[in-house]
Amino acid sequence: MRYWLIKSEPSEYSLADLAADGTELWDGVRNYQARNFLQQMEKGDRLFFYHSNTKPPGIVGLAAVTQTNLVDPSQFDPESKYFDPKATPEKPRWYTVEVGYQETFAEIITLDQLKASFTPEEFTVVRRGNRLSVMPVPETIAERLLAMVS
Repeated sequence: MRYWLIKSEPSEYSLADLAADGTELWDGVRNYQARNFLQQMEKGDRLFFYHSNTKPPGIVGLAAVTQTNLVDPSQFDPESKYFDPKATPEKPRWYTVEVGYQETFAEIITLDQLKASFTPEEFTVVRRGNRLSVMPVPETIAERLLAMVS
């Protein structure tokens, strides 16, 4: 089992939405590096759910990968903001995973707390200018994060 961080704006899709839905296709990722991380995920991997573009931003809970290497259907939908005219069902460009709700933390781990606890070399999310919506979390960092909420 590996650990990852996934970001979402709570106004678009929040951890509370995932808790209500149970599972959700993590569609709309349109960055090749983030897509490649999604393709590396395995069923059962744990996901730190990060709310971005909110006050304060931070990690709000946990999810898990429930299905892997799924073709992102939003790339084929001309009505979707994630439509990719270069993608075809025969040659899809974007893949994703399905995620399942696990836990909402009693308190958010804010970005300020993350910056105080981790260096940019340790944890990519605190790196200035980082905009990736999906990133790996080293196991040692994951253990420290989990200790912060227990």
